[in-house]
Amino acid sequence: MEVAASVIIHAPLSIVWQTFTDVACWQDWNEVIENRTAAPQSALAEGSRMQFCIRPFAFPIAFEPEVQEIVPYERVVWTGGRYWIHARHEFLFEELNGAVRVTSREVFNGLPLVFAGFVFPKRRIRKMVVTLLDELKGAAESRLPANRRDATPEEEILQ
Repeated sequence: MEVAASVIIHAPLSIVWQTFTDVACWQDWNEVIENRTAAPQSALAEGSRMQFCIRPFAFPIAFEPEVQEIVPYERVVWTGGRYWIHARHEFLFEELNGAVRVTSREVFNGLPLVFAGFVFPKRRIRKMVVTLLDELKGAAESRLPANRRDATPEEEILQ
C-alpha cells in the first residue's frame, strides 16, 4: 500500500528544510505526530531514532522509526514498523522558483497487506499525511515577513 501527497510551500527552501528537520520544534506546528522524542539531538540525523505516536483511530499507535537517509535540502527517509507491518517514509523537497514542493510518500508492506488495510486504512493515513504537509506549509510560511506572506497566493494540496 502506498500513500503520497504533495504541497507547494511559498518560502525559501532553507526555511522549509529548517522547519522540517528541527524535530524539537515539531510540537509547535505538528499535530499529526504526538509525543515526539528524538535523542540525543533535536535535528534529524542519519542513524538516529525517534519515538512518536499517531492516531489513525481514537487510540494512539507508537512508532520508533530510524532515519535511513538525509540528503540536505532534497530528501529525508525513515523506516519503521509495528504489528508485522513495515513502512518506508520519504519526504522529498524540490525548489520551484521561490517556492518548494514537498512530497510525502509512504509505502507499507508486511503480513498481510489486507490486515494493513484494516489497521491502517489508506484514506485515514492519507488524511494524516495531507494534514502534516499543510501544517508544515503553515509553519514555514509563517516564518516569512508579513509583507511577503500577504503577497503569496495560496496553493492547494496536490494529488
